[in-house]
Amino acid sequence: MGPFDSETIEQASILWSYMASFRSAAPCDAVVVCCSYDLRVCDFACDLINSGLSRRLVLSGKTGNWTRHLWRRAEAEVFKERALKNGVAESAVLLEDRSTNFGENVAFTRALLPGSRVITFVTKPAAVLRVKLTADMQWPDIARFVTCPDLQFPRDVSPVIGLLGIINEMVGDIERIQRYPTLGYQVPHELPQNVLDAWGYLIQQGFTHHLMPKASDPASPF
Repeated sequence: MGPFDSETIEQASILWSYMASFRSAAPCDAVVVCCSYDLRVCDFACDLINSGLSRRLVLSGKTGNWTRHLWRRAEAEVFKERALKNGVAESAVLLEDRSTNFGENVAFTRALLPGSRVITFVTKPAAVLRVKLTADMQWPDIARFVTCPDLQFPRDVSPVIGLLGIINEMVGDIERIQRYPTLGYQVPHELPQNVLDAWGYLIQQGFTHHLMPKASDPASPF
């Protein structure tokens, strides 16, 4: 059978559902978008702004693993164009166009918004937990919420990366949730056994392309 047999889909669904389950939102000083290849995240954030959750929209992102091959502009600039089309006033939009990972999304946005007390981050469903753990570490003195569009796996996987890409990405994210606390990037988080079992199964099936590089492989990107 191919890599996307029913067991693979079932195990990958466990990762997607678990990581997305930590989403929450609240009225805030700013809605902060962790930009990516998925413009549906921008659309959802704009809905939050247009519904009155906040008067400020921060678009955070330069390039990532996927978008450096997708666009010639910073993610934040592409998302801004989308936000304006979605009816968000240009005066409400603030760009952060240097970050290349979640840690920088949080740290650079924090520098842009001194004095903030409540922030709602918006990201992809499978990234909600990682953004939450990163914000808990990098910006502990505010109220932090992380939310995402209501996208389902596997039906709503972005065609930009497809099933192969998102499963590899989720497997790598589960590894980072386990290893990043010792590096100071995220707060510790105890993963339930069914998530660890699903992660192990997918590694055995060869979904290893987003795992962290080994110390003996210095040429690999972190």
